[in-house]
Amino acid sequence: MSDTRNETKVNGSKSGNKLGNKAYQKELARLHVELVKLQEWVVHSGAKICIVFEGRDGAGKGGTIKAITERVSPRIFRVVALPAPTEREKTQMYVQRYFPYLPAAGEVVLFDRSWYNRAGVERVMGFCTKEQLQTFFKDAPLVERAIIDSGVILVKYWLEVSPKEQTRRLEARIHDERKVWKLSPMDLESYRRWYDYSRARDEMFSSTDTEFAPWYVARSDDKKRARLNVISHLLSRVPYEAVPRGKVSLPQRQKAGDYRESDHPFRYVPEKF
Repeated sequence: MSDTRNETKVNGSKSGNKLGNKAYQKELARLHVELVKLQEWVVHSGAKICIVFEGRDGAGKGGTIKAITERVSPRIFRVVALPAPTEREKTQMYVQRYFPYLPAAGEVVLFDRSWYNRAGVERVMGFCTKEQLQTFFKDAPLVERAIIDSGVILVKYWLEVSPKEQTRRLEARIHDERKVWKLSPMDLESYRRWYDYSRARDEMFSSTDTEFAPWYVARSDDKKRARLNVISHLLSRVPYEAVPRGKVSLPQRQKAGDYRESDHPFRYVPEKF
């Protein structure tokens, strides 16, 4: 399949209408309730869930992860975004530095980029050799099979953004001082190498899209739709069920007794708002 045909297939939009904020917030609130139920089930059952997020710069990985985690406990839902490997880590087995972050019982781990850095940025930027890349393609399915066999529920997402929307988002980072930290020289170079990344993505899918650990592609030109679609899909991939809860009510607060308000000169934050 040619690059042009493949871009049309992957980037094709289902709807040109952006989802309104009111509808988005209503559906997100419903899904957040389900994520809380999922969290309770994970703790109760001792389940282990690992979610991998990959995609081009500006595809919306961070926003999707934030939408998943904003109403659950960070002690249960842990986000992992590793920096560049150290000199020592470069000498290790490639996937070794990711192993300590895999979930234990009662945990959900979300990787904001993962071991698939080798198939993406490292390949495109020349940070690995062709031999190392081919070794990765051979080893990745074996490693993921071992992860799954250990009892981990592994879900892999690729967020795909169109060239036009990626341009809009990266330009917004340039002009918004709240987002300028998101734009690195590496991001600019990856933007230039759009089709190098397309070829890298295609080969990655071809080599690592397995029956036991498939890739799920989410169109992300509409960030709100992408977040809802990913959360809904994630919930469908985990066989969770509601855990019975005891009735909760506030206990009676103790009486003041001999307590008196302190006369300590507290340094209050200035109330400017």
